[in-house]
Amino acid sequence: MKAARLGAAFLVIVALAGCANLTRQQQRMLSGGAIGAAGGALLAGATGGGMLAGGIIGGAVGTAVGAATK
Repeated sequence: MKAARLGAAFLVIVALAGCANLTRQQQRMLSGGAIGAAGGALLAGATGGGMLAGGIIGGAVGTAVGAATK
């Protein structure tokens, strides 16, 4: 269990370090995609739809909105 926590912490640190040099537009796209995927999955789950499809669609829409935002 301790090894799993250490591995998860390592992955989070590596993922965050990879985001250090993103432009503002790339940051908006990333955050928009993450928020859209979570929102789409939650909405789909709450309405009885497929959570995977809701997450994919929400992520795509969130990424597009993040890219279009100035």
